[in-house]
Amino acid sequence: MSSSARPSWVADAVFYQIFPDRFARSERVPKPARLEPWAAPPSRRGYKGGDLWGVVEHLDWLTELGINALYLNPVFHSASNHRYHTFDYLHVDPMLGGDAAFEALLAACGERGIRVVLDGVFNHTGRGFFAFHDVLENGDDSPWLDWYTVAGLPLDAYGGTPNYAAWWNDPALPKLNTENPRVREYLMQVAEHWVGRGAHGWRLDVPEEIATEGFWEEMRVRVRAVDPDAYLVGEVWGPAGDWVGDGSRFDGVMNYPMTELNLRFAAGDRIDEAIVEPVNLDLVPTLDASGYRDAVAAHLDAYPWEAHTANLNLLGSHDTARVLSMVGSDAASVILAATLMVTFPGAPCVYYGDEIGLEGGHDPGSRAGFPWDDRAGWNTDLLEAFRTLIALRRRSATLQRGAYRPLAAEGLLYVFVRESAEERVVVAVNAGDGAASVEIPEGTGTPLWGSGECREGAVTVPGRSAGVWRV
Repeated sequence: MSSSARPSWVADAVFYQIFPDRFARSERVPKPARLEPWAAPPSRRGYKGGDLWGVVEHLDWLTELGINALYLNPVFHSASNHRYHTFDYLHVDPMLGGDAAFEALLAACGERGIRVVLDGVFNHTGRGFFAFHDVLENGDDSPWLDWYTVAGLPLDAYGGTPNYAAWWNDPALPKLNTENPRVREYLMQVAEHWVGRGAHGWRLDVPEEIATEGFWEEMRVRVRAVDPDAYLVGEVWGPAGDWVGDGSRFDGVMNYPMTELNLRFAAGDRIDEAIVEPVNLDLVPTLDASGYRDAVAAHLDAYPWEAHTANLNLLGSHDTARVLSMVGSDAASVILAATLMVTFPGAPCVYYGDEIGLEGGHDPGSRAGFPWDDRAGWNTDLLEAFRTLIALRRRSATLQRGAYRPLAAEGLLYVFVRESAEERVVVAVNAGDGAASVEIPEGTGTPLWGSGECREGAVTVPGRSAGVWRV
């Protein structure tokens, strides 16, 4: 496989995103004394003590949900609960169980056919990273001084605006000088190292912040030399044609534009703008079916088809509010949006806890501990919908790889078909409150999921419902 080819397994994948400190806590990992109570509202800086052994112990839950790929938020040694403040790229944080827990997770996932993608934070480090720490201690005498872009010494690492380049001027996140060939080589070796250890790819943090010419192209070539099937997906929030167009950088991106389109259509005026606003989901207004159809068509025209099949589609993440909170706690809106996500080209991704209806605002609200011991509070309707939709996706090669074609858009009823040489799958989503019907050029369909009818060239769907048929 050439380095520009997309890995074929991604189209078959259903991802589950895990924030390791908040998913599950295992007794196998010794814990510090001062942990935040698991069920308490999450804080920005507190640790709850989730770990990778906890993930291993809950893999049966994930396989029952239908998951066959994990995206883990950063796991490397860090001084933050989210671990985007890396200070050792070559070892898993001991609070997560260390390297041994990671090896056990890879082995256990391998037995279940689950791939594991890591989060690569290569734009910036934490203040505890060895090179930055040396500059803090030795100033102009440090051999690592040119690993960063320093405007003055001594470093003002704990004041207001730092006197060195930092991500969004946050002094805790000094930006690496990737123009320095030694820095660049170090990061390339980190990326190679973990893929060589068995990771199946990288989700790459804030790639637009690294402007060094050829950086991402080189990383792709080198990672794919280690594993020709490694998946590289970039965190690019806006239009990403330059990032995925020719396959020289990334296979796909986190598909936030489709997140917004799906939520704006599925939820309409139920969206809580005060919750959504900090996340920049403001590209489009509320959409009717024809507006959604046109926006989706423009989105599909923006990238090559191969890039769409390798995008990571999502309803929310650690960087958004919880999807149920974004849509005003309306579970029907989540189910409609999930239907659109799971049946769209690309790999669907469920953020841990969304499948049981966790709620919360932006960071830290969207990073609560998974309530394993409070199942009475789970939204079982959501859980059943996610399980059924994921199973539908997993058993349909047409939903994984088939072409996408709109069939009808009237009022708040949108109908499209995914089609291959083997079958056609019709999907209808009615975001309106009342039942709606529309004529389509397809024939009578066999129900696969949801509500309504597809027969004699027409689709009828109850209000706030969706249906899927094989025709």
